[in-house]
Amino acid sequence: MVRTQIGDKGTKLSGGQKQRLAIARALYHRPQILIFDEATSALDEESEKEITEAIKELNNSNITIIVVAHRIQTLKYCNKVFLLNEGVLVETDVKINN
Repeated sequence: MVRTQIGDKGTKLSGGQKQRLAIARALYHRPQILIFDEATSALDEESEKEITEAIKELNNSNITIIVVAHRIQTLKYCNKVFLLNEGVLVETDVKINN
């Protein structure tokens, strides 16, 4: 078993580690729906990739996942993408180039 010092309230964890921990906490409760609201907005590119891959792994589960994002690449593993502009639905079949 590896023991890691995470600091007071997780101060020694990276942004990506904190995000993965939050996902793990949410999954522990076996939710039917998970909502990611700008889950990768404050992360570096590598951490964003890791979180996006973690979301991809959940695609085969029985969980409905809603992802809110400004960066289109964050949505690349989503089955359905809706585009809003100033709160108005403008497109319902957005294609993401992987």
